[in-house]
Amino acid sequence: MVLSSPGFLLKQTSEDNMTHYCHVMRGILKAQKTSKEDEDMPRPTTKPDLIMAANEQFEKMWRMIDSMTEDEQGAAFAFGAEMGKEAHWGRDKNLRDVLVHLYEWHQLLLNWVAANQNGEAKPFLPEPYNWKSYGDMNVGFWEKHQQTAYSKAKEMLKASHSNVIKLIDGFSNDELFAKDTFPWTGSSTLGVYCISATASHYDWAMKKIKAHLKTYKG
Repeated sequence: MVLSSPGFLLKQTSEDNMTHYCHVMRGILKAQKTSKEDEDMPRPTTKPDLIMAANEQFEKMWRMIDSMTEDEQGAAFAFGAEMGKEAHWGRDKNLRDVLVHLYEWHQLLLNWVAANQNGEAKPFLPEPYNWKSYGDMNVGFWEKHQQTAYSKAKEMLKASHSNVIKLIDGFSNDELFAKDTFPWTGSSTLGVYCISATASHYDWAMKKIKAHLKTYKG
């Protein structure tokens, strides 16, 4: 799952990059549906609904994880790139990898908002990455956390989710969902970024967890 919206880089973005962006954004907004229930879930368009969806999906993900045995939580995935064309299927090898990926995208959101709110014009993706190379950034996140303990990954993600909810709560409904509120969100809204970094990304994680449970051979 990739959070994407280069509206703040419109002047620097080529037509090819914009085509790629539109493709990625459509994937995000589908939210990696994992069930009929998820498909029927309305996309948040207000601040209260955004916070509720983020928390509900986060709690749902943890209920799924907490229902697993220790062996299931610690086991290597028995699937890989054969599951789909998206790079993440071959990248993430265990539940820890999934959790730290969520954590690192929380950090991208938190750091991006903080910098721009403090007057530092900063794109969402850190240099030298762009909207064609962010897959390399995700691999970098994966490599960064190969020595991170699973227990630590859980702590980090729970703390970063709480920080993202606090961030969301600090903005008004219009600041989150009215277009052209912040120049640094470009043609998108801050709320869309927040949805993508929380509820939609948690759906993505649950899809991988379900695949793990189906293929686990303990």
